[in-house]
Amino acid sequence: MNDPTLHRTRIKLCGLSKVEDVQHAVALGADAVGFVFYEKSPRSVSVQQAIGLTRHVPPLVSSVGLFVNASADWVREVTSSVRLSLLQFHGDETPEECAELAAIAGLSYWRAVRVGPDATAADLVESSFKYAAAGGLLLDALVDGYGGGGKVFDWSLIPTDLGHRAVLSGGLNAQNVLDAIQRVRPFAVDVSSGIEVPGAKGVKDHARMAAFVRAVRAADAG
Repeated sequence: MNDPTLHRTRIKLCGLSKVEDVQHAVALGADAVGFVFYEKSPRSVSVQQAIGLTRHVPPLVSSVGLFVNASADWVREVTSSVRLSLLQFHGDETPEECAELAAIAGLSYWRAVRVGPDATAADLVESSFKYAAAGGLLLDALVDGYGGGGKVFDWSLIPTDLGHRAVLSGGLNAQNVLDAIQRVRPFAVDVSSGIEVPGAKGVKDHARMAAFVRAVRAADAG
């Protein structure tokens, strides 16, 4: 029988674009760092930037590449040059498209599920079955665009038995992540806008990064 007091919530710090941000994330004990390969995002990085950034990611810390409705050619170009651990599909990709792109990269993947105000628990269960081949489901709030909007969705929609596959995202920050973890018990949490300088998308705040990690650890200890 699993003892919930022994659970350690994994942490992904996403949207990193500077070497010092990657180094700080690693020093804080992040399990994964995320790089955005979607040019419309203010957090987007080029292939050359990503090559330089991933050089500072040590063994056993995952480098996650985030893609939105990407072409096979773009995924191939990125993954043939950048040392990534897994892919995150954050657009409108079908299960078949996810499988095709992951096969091109030779990597496993997470699928983002955008949860809107009209969503139900049954919808999340359906998404879990639909994307059964995904290594995890990243649950994010439905916003204009594709993520990074800093909006929270109704966590009570998440079925208890989905927690082991869930990477909880959407509006998380140091102030609310403890409550989120205690209520949802996700396998992991993912944050981007919640560790940024207010009003400056893509500009990470090292104090906020540290506060977020401390809050997650406090939730686990509690």
